[in-house]
Amino acid sequence: MTEAITIREAQSKIDIWIKTVGVRYFNELTNLGILMEEVGELSRLIVRKFGEQSFKENEKENVLSDEMADVLWVLICLANQTGVDLTDALEKNFEKKNLRDSERHKANEKLK
Repeated sequence: MTEAITIREAQSKIDIWIKTVGVRYFNELTNLGILMEEVGELSRLIVRKFGEQSFKENEKENVLSDEMADVLWVLICLANQTGVDLTDALEKNFEKKNLRDSERHKANEKLK
């Protein structure tokens, strides 16, 4: 098994891969479209695996982890090309959620 990498390291490794193997980034709008495609593929798989929809005869069951990694890859590409440090963004998002939602979900009767 490979060593775990941080989000920051993933951003760097993907940037290097794009600039060497991938030649260059697709433009932001193209990557947004690709992200939506990948999220759709993940959604389709989850709906069939955990929801009530069944696989078609000719459909092969994709691997959930691979579909999630595809979504993450394209999201990281978008972050790189728009100058977003995802580590910093995620830390700020935790702060926001901790302030805004510290008691909110505890009072939700639907979650008990």
